[in-house]
Amino acid sequence: MRHKKNRTISIPQGPRIVAIGGGHGLSTMLRGLKHHTQNLTAVVTVADDGGGSGVLRQEMGMPPPGDIRNCMEALADTESLMQQLLGYRFTEGSLAGQAFGNLLLAALNGVSDSFDQAVTRMSQVMAITGRILPVTNSDVQLEAVFENGTHVLGESKIFAFKKEQDCRIDYVRLLPAHPPALPETLEAIDQAEMILLGPGSLYTSVIPNLLVDGVADAICRSKALKVYVCNIMTQEGETEGYSAADHVTALLEHSGPRLLDVCLCNSAPVGEDLLARYRQENAAPIFATQKELEGLGVVLVERDLTSEDTSFARHSPEKLARAIMELYHDRAHTKIF
Repeated sequence: MRHKKNRTISIPQGPRIVAIGGGHGLSTMLRGLKHHTQNLTAVVTVADDGGGSGVLRQEMGMPPPGDIRNCMEALADTESLMQQLLGYRFTEGSLAGQAFGNLLLAALNGVSDSFDQAVTRMSQVMAITGRILPVTNSDVQLEAVFENGTHVLGESKIFAFKKEQDCRIDYVRLLPAHPPALPETLEAIDQAEMILLGPGSLYTSVIPNLLVDGVADAICRSKALKVYVCNIMTQEGETEGYSAADHVTALLEHSGPRLLDVCLCNSAPVGEDLLARYRQENAAPIFATQKELEGLGVVLVERDLTSEDTSFARHSPEKLARAIMELYHDRAHTKIF
């Protein structure tokens, strides 16, 4: 398929795919997708306030760089070396625990007019495939409101607070509310042929992007194939006891009824040894049924998506990318979604 060149998406090779999320789930997916298309845009949350990113955010007044750095590691042409370099953490002195990639992005932020410009410059230095966009340049914080009416401010505090409250998250919101989206983010969504949400932490990596002004509306009106990549396991401190339908319901409640076409779930069993480990964290494989998802207006597609890693139940970048591209080609040739 031949695509017209334009001002914002200049790489013509492969379908125009926008992947929205944060954390390790997004970078895992990007690591596989970069071998199938160069027309790839990662839209990344900036609500993180913990770890080294939180320190830089507090001390330098910049958006958190950690999730951006993870995406750059995944999309770098010389991935192995770049992953070692960007992910290297200092072990001594005042920089102890800080990742080199975070510091490099902080330095570029200091000599750039905006955070997204710093991200673009670092992407050029790293020679990444596609491009990475912060969902907003605004300084935002994430607040979680629980079903018992309590609330906590700060992404890094949600895990412990939820365990204390022992009830589900009702909803999350950004403060200040409705920060403006990066114009390039909305333009990428408008031009996308496929939009991916997840995988990653539901309330702290995926949904915060939908709370940025214009993002959910742009996705809902898009004619692209819109896919939610569901996690393999529930997550302690966020989604204990959730089914795939529960995940989709939360996404729709934070956006709108036309957000998704497909929910892509793992069909492969998780080994008993891993299940025993996850049970200690009150985590379990996410259960999905076609009937529940159809009731939400979403088609369930199940594939073997698991990594060969026996330490964690994680997505395989290669299997996930193949499943995503199959969905894209099925839509292109049969219009079944």
